[in-house]
Amino acid sequence: MKHLILGTAGHIDHGKTSLVKALTGIDTDRLKEEKARGITIELGFAHLELPDGIRLGIVDVPGHERFVRTMVAGVGGMDLVMLVIAADEGIMPQTREHLDILRLLGVKCGLVALTKSDLVDPEWLELVTEEVREFTVGSFLEGAPVCALSSRTGQGLDGLKRELARLAGVVAEKRREGQFRLPVDRVFTMAGFGTVVTGTLLSGEINTGDELELLPTGREGRVRGIQAHGAKVEKGLAGQRLAVNLQGIDLDQVRRGDVVVPRGAFLATRTVDARLDYLASAPRELKHRATLRLHSATYEVPAQVILMDRDTLQPGESAYVQLRLREPALLLSGDSYLLRVSSPACTVGGGVVLDPFPPRRRRRSAEAVRLLESLDTADHQATISLIIGQGLLSGISFDDILLRSGIPRKVAESTLAGLLASGEVLQMTREPRIFLAREAFESLKKGMLDELAAYLAANPLKEGMGKEELKTRLPRRSDQRFFTPLLVALERDGAVVPDREIVKPAVRPEQQGRASDGLGEKINGFLLERGIEPPTVKEIMERFRCDEKAVRDNLALLTRNNSVVRISSDLFYAAPALNGLREKLLARLKEKGEITPPEYRDLTGLSRKFLIPLLEHFDSEKLTIRVGDKRVLRKR
Repeated sequence: MKHLILGTAGHIDHGKTSLVKALTGIDTDRLKEEKARGITIELGFAHLELPDGIRLGIVDVPGHERFVRTMVAGVGGMDLVMLVIAADEGIMPQTREHLDILRLLGVKCGLVALTKSDLVDPEWLELVTEEVREFTVGSFLEGAPVCALSSRTGQGLDGLKRELARLAGVVAEKRREGQFRLPVDRVFTMAGFGTVVTGTLLSGEINTGDELELLPTGREGRVRGIQAHGAKVEKGLAGQRLAVNLQGIDLDQVRRGDVVVPRGAFLATRTVDARLDYLASAPRELKHRATLRLHSATYEVPAQVILMDRDTLQPGESAYVQLRLREPALLLSGDSYLLRVSSPACTVGGGVVLDPFPPRRRRRSAEAVRLLESLDTADHQATISLIIGQGLLSGISFDDILLRSGIPRKVAESTLAGLLASGEVLQMTREPRIFLAREAFESLKKGMLDELAAYLAANPLKEGMGKEELKTRLPRRSDQRFFTPLLVALERDGAVVPDREIVKPAVRPEQQGRASDGLGEKINGFLLERGIEPPTVKEIMERFRCDEKAVRDNLALLTRNNSVVRISSDLFYAAPALNGLREKLLARLKEKGEITPPEYRDLTGLSRKFLIPLLEHFDSEKLTIRVGDKRVLRKR
């Protein structure tokens, strides 16, 4: 079955509620005050079965100017609308404002119902019909059916139903993919059941037992039960009017304006970038930083309007703006909104949310305007490229791309595939998938090379820089998980040479690696002098009256030049002395096949302080292998 939402709109006392009752048999005025005063104060609901398996959920809105905020709460989710105009009065102030509201909130389809046509003569009805056709020129109702009828006599109702069935047949249902989103327009309690909320399901499916969250408060609960058009169901579908029984949430913890969503699926925001269409009927120009009341779905919140590229906006103009909300709200890319002023109370503009989580940026940013233009025109490739670019050195995750752009998942996947293939963006991590713009990637590479060069300039005798230390030199606003792909890219470029736990530059500056004070030669001479029992690092420091860093830097240089061999952190041998000890070991092993530590000590005269580290060094060289307490030659 196809599910759509039909809404009413129009001036007070033009017969909206009577028309709904005539169509459905349901009186949507349920409050005593409404029945006593004869006007609609709260939203009313009904349903209508049409041919070809179409079911309309009907939302009847109040027409009085004092209840426009309630009317706005009912517009969210409308698929088509009946603009109700009384034939004996014609177009009135709320007729005009309601049509503006419908257009700004994105209603695309509908018709005009000329009620009370039995109270006027044919000539007057013809004049009013012509007035209505002129009034709707330039709106989504231009050329729409104008149905003259009488709710009292029933005249014209069959024709209205036929037109509704025809329009409903061509209107697309709301998207059922994605997560469910139910803006709350009514809250009440039922004995034995607890808290119940009603609303129009804007997307996805909601099932009994689903875990849910109320935004913006973040309160959590579970779906205890669901009703659609008064009947219990296990599943609610996008486009249906639903009553949802909430488990775990008290009556005083939910209000109109909250949104029921899956737990952890969405985030509320306090800042959005949007397109604003400022109505020609607005009473005055809109100034930068003006505070108005924002309405979207069923909620209302004060919002400061930041004009991105100007200081004022004249009636009839459009611009890109940033809306800074006084309280958090759930707004997604593609959501419609409108703005109202209090004095005089009227609707002055509205538009579409383009970026619900914009980064901090300066006013008059050309890059920001380019992004909003791409979002506004649904240029998905430009949108994703710009969003990733605005991630700067931090990059942005795939989920955040979806959240900010509002692009469907499959479309975003295919668009990203093209950007990755072109090399314009790069995927930096697998889970979560984080993407980085090519420009930011090259900037991080250059930064790593600069850090490496600066480190070696400060430590001229060092061979390279430790990987872990270099990783910590990535900018704080970046991500250390980017280190490995950056290092791989630098190695592929031939800029660095990874060597175990250090990173070396592929091309070393001429002055690097040369001692200027002759300390290296002195240390080498001291090691040669001491022969098979070389001095410790501390003894070298005392001999030449220098600090440990200078000694170790020069020992590292001598090791790279193969003049010295590192046995342990505190033991270094001059190469000739070590070669002599190695040759004696080889000769004995070739003669006897094996050797014990005491035998090697007797052979060389080494003390245990040097004996064991040397034997372990020869093991690490793969010259010997330990078998029990003996050493034998390792097979080549």
